[in-house]
Amino acid sequence: MTLLVSFLCRFGWGMAVGLLLTPSGDVPAGFFRVNLLVVMGLATLAALAAATAWPLGIVCGVCAVAAVAAWLGGIGWLAARRGFAIGCTAVVMLALAAATVASGAAAETAAEGLVGAVASLSAGLVIGLSVHAMLLGHWYLNAPGMRVDILQTMVLWTLAAWGLEMVIAVAGLPTLLGLLADPATAALAGLRWIAGLLGLPVLLVMSRRTLEIPNTQSATGILYVACLAAIVGELTAQLLSERARWAV
Repeated sequence: MTLLVSFLCRFGWGMAVGLLLTPSGDVPAGFFRVNLLVVMGLATLAALAAATAWPLGIVCGVCAVAAVAAWLGGIGWLAARRGFAIGCTAVVMLALAAATVASGAAAETAAEGLVGAVASLSAGLVIGLSVHAMLLGHWYLNAPGMRVDILQTMVLWTLAAWGLEMVIAVAGLPTLLGLLADPATAALAGLRWIAGLLGLPVLLVMSRRTLEIPNTQSATGILYVACLAAIVGELTAQLLSERARWAV
């Protein structure tokens, strides 16, 4: 249950960051309203899941705050109160960032806690920004007049998040190599690296190059696959982290 809560918090945090990075003056308000409802759903599920596991009581409350703020933000976009809606989105982002760190906290030292927090937040950015970029690309069907460079920039933000996570993954290679004697762990590690660390950037670059044509529909199709690679990569990373923790 802890893994599920952590994944949902990471996912929601990354999507909230994506919404704040998207220029609200150039993208229709409906995009922000719909995606805030998605974030609200993720925060609500995280709160409900955390409520069933007593060590996650604080996470439950913080996720509940995020869900309410996302709901209010959606109302703000519907009422054309952009400043209020952006403020609510910022609250959602901060709340889910705190929940992400808290749900993944299992460190024995301050240094380990800091590294774990950065790893959790960067993982959330990879998932959330990948999905956010895909949904933004899909929105071009509703608003074909939007500037293509908005989606190009979002893909670049996703690549930046991947770069940060790649650094963390390379730093953790010594620990991972010590666990590869177990066939199940080796299979998870292979899937993690092939999908989330090697395959994802290829797909993102392909999408970015497709936007130079420009062809937003094809780029969005590639981003669908990138979302799958990101989600599979991050889920396997969480499982590997748990196996490493059990082995200590």
